[in-house]
Amino acid sequence: MKKDGLGSLIGVSQGSDQPPKLIFLEYRGGGEDPVTAIVGKGITFDSGGYNIKPTGYMEDMKSDMAGAAAVLGAMRTISQLGLKRNVLGVIPTCENMVSGGAQRPGDIVRAYNGKTIEITNTDAEGRLILADAIAYTEAKYNPSVIIDLATLTGACIVALGYHAAAVITNDLVLSSALIQAGEESGDRLWPLPFFDEYQDTMDGTISDLRNTSGKGRGGEGGAITAAVFISKFVDKARWAHLDIAGPAYLNDASGYNQKGATGYGVRLLTYYFMRR
Repeated sequence: MKKDGLGSLIGVSQGSDQPPKLIFLEYRGGGEDPVTAIVGKGITFDSGGYNIKPTGYMEDMKSDMAGAAAVLGAMRTISQLGLKRNVLGVIPTCENMVSGGAQRPGDIVRAYNGKTIEITNTDAEGRLILADAIAYTEAKYNPSVIIDLATLTGACIVALGYHAAAVITNDLVLSSALIQAGEESGDRLWPLPFFDEYQDTMDGTISDLRNTSGKGRGGEGGAITAAVFISKFVDKARWAHLDIAGPAYLNDASGYNQKGATGYGVRLLTYYFMRR
């Protein structure tokens, strides 16, 4: 990763004793059909870094790898069903910890695609590891579609609560297919806007980008601006971002979902590939 210049992913992992990983799983069931990449955020523990999480929020941060777990579960299910699709599972994974070597607010890192990023909040780390994973995946595998899943923002929980994830996309046909799969599977999605007016919200002043928005008073439209950041690392692929922060991990059982980890995304992706 150092040799290839994945500085955005490496930067997040600096404070941990555990090295970062970038994991690829390939399922080739579709012959010459195009590849769809599913990319899952895999922060195995998120302390928040120097922008440390408060008491009451940190103890559940073992759940910050729910997107990666959904990718693993979906890849296993797709394989067991023998679906005639070509699917690439991508998992960037590391810890976000505090130490003398940890990433600091004010640091600037260079991502795989060459863009520089000012770290304005070390707790906005998921988008940083997804950025490198998505840019690298598109460059090396040329997927026609990229779908990322991440427990990314508290702002999404404020907007939608715990009974739906957000979908933000550059392709409304893709969004419609995912929403339909969500209705059929029970892993429901709700669209958030991606208007032109949002597209400069993550622009930097001393770097290409910031990892939090420099517009407004701070925090407005946080789920959308996080998606804007990720979109800067997508080149040509049709892309959808799923912010699963709410339904991925529940404090109370709800319907068929147990308390704790729900497996959100496995059903959704499976139905998407079955029905596509």
